[in-house]
Amino acid sequence: MAKNKKFSSFLENPIDYTLLITVLLLLTIGLIMVLSASSPTSLSESGNSYKYFIKQGIFAIVGLIAMTFISNIDYRFYKKFYKIAYIIAIILLVAVLAFGKTLNNAKRWIYITESLSFQPSELVKFCMIIFYAGILTKNREELKYLIKGWGKHLIMLVPIIGLLIIEPHISASVVIIGIVGIMMVIAGCKLWQIVVPGIGIGVPLAGILLLKVKKFAHAIERITTFIDPWQDKLGKGYQVIQSLYAIGSGGLFGAGLGQSKQKYLYLPEPQNDFIFSVLAEELGFIGCTFVIILFAIFIWRGILIAMKAPDMFGSLVAVGITAMIGIQVIVNIAVVTSSMPATGMPLPFFSYGGTALVILLCQIGVLLNISRAGRKN
Repeated sequence: MAKNKKFSSFLENPIDYTLLITVLLLLTIGLIMVLSASSPTSLSESGNSYKYFIKQGIFAIVGLIAMTFISNIDYRFYKKFYKIAYIIAIILLVAVLAFGKTLNNAKRWIYITESLSFQPSELVKFCMIIFYAGILTKNREELKYLIKGWGKHLIMLVPIIGLLIIEPHISASVVIIGIVGIMMVIAGCKLWQIVVPGIGIGVPLAGILLLKVKKFAHAIERITTFIDPWQDKLGKGYQVIQSLYAIGSGGLFGAGLGQSKQKYLYLPEPQNDFIFSVLAEELGFIGCTFVIILFAIFIWRGILIAMKAPDMFGSLVAVGITAMIGIQVIVNIAVVTSSMPATGMPLPFFSYGGTALVILLCQIGVLLNISRAGRKN
C-alpha cells in the first residue's frame, strides 16, 4: 500500500517552526526599527547613535539563548510551582513599591545598576499565567460555583491589581485582567461571570480613584487629551499629534527606512511605546500591514498550539501567553493611532526595553515547548 503523501513535511517538525519564524521576523524588524527610531535621541543623549540598538541587540541575543534553552524544558514542570508563582508576583510588586525608582509620578522600575533596570510587572504577567493555569486546571469542576469557584478566582486577582494601581501601572493592570478573563472563559466560566463583576467593581473603583486620588489626575488628562488632543497641542496632546503626523506622512509605501522626520526629537522617545508611528512613517501602510499580519499569524499559531496541547494546563498557558501579546499589540496600535487614550503600553518585539524583551522571549520558549508536546501526541 502506498504511503499517504503529507502536505508538507515542514509542518511535522518537532516544534512549531511557523511560530518560530514569525517570532524571528518580528524580532528582526523590531531591532531594525529600534535602530532607526532611536538613533537621533541616542546621538543627542550620548553622542552615540547606536547606544539603544546595541543594548537591545545584546538583550535579544540573551533572550534567544534563553528561549532555546526553555523550549527544551517540559512545560509541566511549571505546574508544580503555580502557587509559588502567585507569591512571587506579590513579592515583586511589593518590592517595586519599596525599592523602585519614581519616574513620571509612578514607581514601576527597580534599578539593578545605573544603566540596567527591571520592570517587575513584565514577570508578574507570566507568574499570573502560570498561577491561573494551575488553579483553573485543579479546580475546573468547581468553576460553576460562586464562592469556591469563579468568584474565589476573581478575588485572588484583587491584591495583584491593587498593588499595580498603587504604583500606578494601569496598562499592566489592563493586560493582566484581560489575560485572566480570557483564561477563565477558556477554562469553562461563563462570559457574564467575568464581565458583570468587572463592571460592577471596576467602574465605581475607577471613578473614585480618578476623582479623589491626586496621583491619578494624569489619567483624566489622558482621557481629555484623547477626546481633543488639539486643545493642548504643545502640552498633553503633543505626543499623540506628532504620532498622527508620522503615520499620516507615511502614505502607502512610506518615506523609506531611516527617513522618518518625526523621530528627530519631534516625537518624544520614539523607540518606546510610539515606535509603531515611526514604522508607519518609514514603511507606510504596506509595512504596517505586513507587521500586523505577522502578529496575526503569531496569534493564530498560539491558538492552534493551545488547541493541540496534551492537557488543560498546557492549553491555558498557551492561551495566556498568546492573549498577553495580542492584547498589548491591539492596545499599543490603538494608542498610537489615537483610537484610545494613551496607556504606556509597549509593542511586543519592537519597543525598546532589554529585560522586557528577554522575559518575552522566555515565554515564547515555553510556548514552543507546548507546541512540541502537542506534536508528539
